[in-house]
Amino acid sequence: MNKSEFVEELKKLNINVTDEMLEELEFYKNFLQEYNKHTNLTAITNDEEIYLKHFYDSLTIVKAIDLSKVDNLLDIGTGAGFPGMVIKIIYPNIKVTLLDSNNKKIKFLEELSTKLNIDFEIIHSRVEDYAKNNLNKFDIVTSRAVANLRVLTELSLPLVKVNGYFIALKGNIASELNDAKSTINILNSEIENIISFNLYNDNNQRNIVKIKKIKESNIKDLRPYDKIIKKPLQKSNK
Repeated sequence: MNKSEFVEELKKLNINVTDEMLEELEFYKNFLQEYNKHTNLTAITNDEEIYLKHFYDSLTIVKAIDLSKVDNLLDIGTGAGFPGMVIKIIYPNIKVTLLDSNNKKIKFLEELSTKLNIDFEIIHSRVEDYAKNNLNKFDIVTSRAVANLRVLTELSLPLVKVNGYFIALKGNIASELNDAKSTINILNSEIENIISFNLYNDNNQRNIVKIKKIKESNIKDLRPYDKIIKKPLQKSNK
């Protein structure tokens, strides 16, 4: 996907980008490519793949939610800023928080923030630690291909406001979905929609899982990461 194709495909998503936004994305791409030469951030490094598999893919979240009506958003396991940083560039009025436990990726984001002079929050932490002081805080929590859906929902949903959404951007979810449903239910949430599609000129399937939070989370809902990994959440644990 070249830049003009990127712009045209965004129009189909009802996203109109300004010249300033395109300049910021181009700088982002160039800085990512240069930084990646000495610090491994991504395996996707050529121009067209960055526009397709990082920039465009990040913005497909609008298939599930109207971002113009969102006040704050948390991107869990953001890595080099996908999808959260791309969302912040295109929707500058959203208060975006990028969270990652990998220090080298945090340093990249801090340098990028300075160079672009874009105001967003960068948190170096594990999700389960950050959640302890940030329950029920965000309109949208999102994550792109970070972990198994069951694990990801247990980590993410406590951070979502009541009537807010956890939106997972995933590849194939067939083997993960049934395991995740019980956890979603126990955490007082429900799957509102699953949107499946292929990327532009790409046969790899994408799935957006939109999960609505119904009731507030409590500190007792939080479990250590090793327990989340080893054993699915059960009602008796609450």
